[in-house]
Amino acid sequence: MSTIPEETSVQGPQRKPSWLRVKLPTGENYRKVRAIVSDHKLHTICQSGNCPNMGECWGEGTATFMILGNVCTRSCGFCSVATGRPEAVDPFEPARVARSVELMGLKHCVITSVDRDDLDDGGADIWARTIRAVRRRCPGTTMETLIPDFKGDRSALAKVLTAAPEVLSHNLETVRRLTKQVRVQARYDRSLEVLMHAGRAGLRTKSGVMLGLGETDLEVLETMDDLISVGVDVLTIGQYLQPTKSHLPVFEFVHPERFAFFREEGMARGFRFVESGPLVRSSYHAEKHVQ
Repeated sequence: MSTIPEETSVQGPQRKPSWLRVKLPTGENYRKVRAIVSDHKLHTICQSGNCPNMGECWGEGTATFMILGNVCTRSCGFCSVATGRPEAVDPFEPARVARSVELMGLKHCVITSVDRDDLDDGGADIWARTIRAVRRRCPGTTMETLIPDFKGDRSALAKVLTAAPEVLSHNLETVRRLTKQVRVQARYDRSLEVLMHAGRAGLRTKSGVMLGLGETDLEVLETMDDLISVGVDVLTIGQYLQPTKSHLPVFEFVHPERFAFFREEGMARGFRFVESGPLVRSSYHAEKHVQ
């Protein structure tokens, strides 16, 4: 294992450092993806989550679809997705997502959703129908599904696992100590159980965490060990960026050298893939994680 590097972070409410600057989205592919998303009335976490990689990913013809609307029933302190009372479930959404995947010519697609604690099954039925709709329309396309925890409902989770996406992703988001503050209605161990059951169902599993919320390096390493203990295959680590002033503040901007250290540590612990860098998000380079 490597020695933990000296902290070279930028702490406190300061300007973003140079390593967090991104180019404005441009190009023909970007415009094509934007048009498809708009024409088919789709939601993407790229937009709702203010992802810094939207220009890069859309420019390469990829996007992360967000199903079950764009209003979440939870109020996580880090997330820019709107919180409130969602609209009724759209039964035609699975077909629209599948058609869009076909139009984009995707070899691999990522699907996520808001939390729908207002629904008896947390939206698991729409999840399963979307996976099957994409598979019917685009049999050569592989899928990653970034799912909620369904409040620990095993029968709801089973609907998604039975649909058998190639990668099942569920994010811890942060270390155990900060979970209650960062993910108000979530539970650290419940998320680990979701990943454990997915792995036991034979799916490749994936999780992600954010740095810069006040966690220690040792807590990050302990989180890695917890994920390895339930068989997680892929880990993403990125920098937390405050969406608005009403969200949790950034405690520190973590230097790229420390992200490199965590990638080395993760690979040494047995993850198949570790994406670790300031601008890494859950679906970043997702096409590699299905290999």
